[in-house]
Amino acid sequence: MLFESPINLNLKDADVAYFPIFFSLQEANDYFDSLMSQINWKQDYIKVYGKTFLQPRLTAFYADNKKNYKYSNITMQPNPFNGDLLEIKNKIEKQINITFTSCLANLYRDGNDSNGWHSDNEKELGKDPIIASVTFGAERVFQFKHKFNKSLKSKLTLQHGSLLLMKGKTQTNWLHQIPKTKKKIGNRINLTFRIIA
Repeated sequence: MLFESPINLNLKDADVAYFPIFFSLQEANDYFDSLMSQINWKQDYIKVYGKTFLQPRLTAFYADNKKNYKYSNITMQPNPFNGDLLEIKNKIEKQINITFTSCLANLYRDGNDSNGWHSDNEKELGKDPIIASVTFGAERVFQFKHKFNKSLKSKLTLQHGSLLLMKGKTQTNWLHQIPKTKKKIGNRINLTFRIIA
C-alpha cells in the first residue's frame, strides 16, 4: 500500500482530507476487477420530491451487524463483509485508526450514472458522521457546495485508488454530488465506509 500525507481541502466548517494514492496501481486494479464480480450489485427505486424512479447507479450494502440503512425511501439489508471488501476495510481502519461497521458500495457504469446533491446525514449515522470514500476505476468529478453560504464551492477529481475522508461538521454544513458527464468513461466503483452504531 502507498500511503502519503493527505491533502487537506481546507473547506470552511468542514474536515475533509484526500489521499490521491491510498492504494498502489496494482492493488487498485486487482480490487476493481474482483469487486466488479464479487459484489451483488442491484438497482433500486428511489423516491425524490414525491416521484419514484430508478436510481442512476447500482448499489450494495455490507455490514458487520444486522442494522439496516435507510435513505431516499430505500431500506437496505446488509450483506456480511467478506473477501476483498473486508481486506480493504481493514487496511483503511489500520491507517486512519477508525473502525467502520458498514459500507455502501456504488457502481457508476458510465457518465449517465450519478449521485445528486446530498449530505450523508441520516440519523443512523449519528452526529458528525465519518465517511471514508474509496474510488476504483474511472475518475469522476466530486463537487461540494456549502449549505448556508452559496459562494462556497469546491471540486476535485477522485482518482483510481484514492481515499476521501469526510469528518467533523462536513455533513452538517456541506452538500456533495457526483454529476453526470457527457465524457465517454467506464465503470467506477465507490466504497463508502460508515459507522452505524
